[in-house]
Amino acid sequence: MHTAVPAHAEAFETHHRFLWGLCYRMTGCAADADDVLQETFVRALQSTPQGDGNSWRPWLVRVAMNVARDVLRRRKRQKYIGPWLPSPLDTEEESPPGIEATLGSGVSTEGRYDLLESVSYAFLCALEALTPRQRAVLLLMDVFDYSVRETAAALGISESNTKVTHLRARRAMSAYDSARRPVRDMQDDVRKAIAEFMTALGAQDIHAIEKLLTDDVVAISDGAGEYFAARKPIHGPARVALFHFKIGTRRMDSSRFEPRMLNGLPSIVVEFTDEHPGEPPRAALSFTTTPDGRINRIYTVVATRKLSSLRFPPKGS
Repeated sequence: MHTAVPAHAEAFETHHRFLWGLCYRMTGCAADADDVLQETFVRALQSTPQGDGNSWRPWLVRVAMNVARDVLRRRKRQKYIGPWLPSPLDTEEESPPGIEATLGSGVSTEGRYDLLESVSYAFLCALEALTPRQRAVLLLMDVFDYSVRETAAALGISESNTKVTHLRARRAMSAYDSARRPVRDMQDDVRKAIAEFMTALGAQDIHAIEKLLTDDVVAISDGAGEYFAARKPIHGPARVALFHFKIGTRRMDSSRFEPRMLNGLPSIVVEFTDEHPGEPPRAALSFTTTPDGRINRIYTVVATRKLSSLRFPPKGS
């Protein structure tokens, strides 16, 4: 045990950022990624891999992917109230755990989908259409640039099965691929759209809000049944504008807003200073835009567990 503890400490220091980023992409939830990472290292303590801590990554990845797939299977069996959204990830830092990813050699890796895109809301929501195995294969091969052999070894399946699963996963992502827009190309447009959206909301100008939205705009809210939130996606500029207009007129004066970079795009976090039964005390709003700068998606997360990793403006400051 005396020799194992330093090895585990070394392994954690070397691999935890990579593993956390992989687990976040697999589960779409920071709290779940924390749990999967913890369980992975608990199993490493119970059954120490061969070699020193630096060489444990293949073993750790295999365990983490198995645990993460179990999390996804349990999620699909459970009834979730309302739409499910990924938990917001703060990407203000230069290289936060969710973005940074390196191979064992220390060389940064980016595959078919770059590391920033692979934590975006659009990408993570698209992954929800995949089976747990498809999701694992796609992430390892198309984000982390694993070979077929490395992916098969990491997941404990044959290389032929890996190839078939990869093909099916790519087919399931075809709708996303046809509409995808580089995250970095969207950042300035989203920042400008948010500024105009908040100005219109503050002026209680519902028509100005509506003009900022595309004809096929969708607003999705995740309250997990914990707070009042739309139980179904809201479609169309008139309905989306009215939904946010009503919230704005009711709670704008008791809100503290801060711009934040979440999941690679400019976003807003909100701390509400009023307290009403069923009303969320906090929220995170993320947006995407079309090339003409109009908003086509608004994602709002208010579920407490989904917001556990974010910092919020303090009340009364």
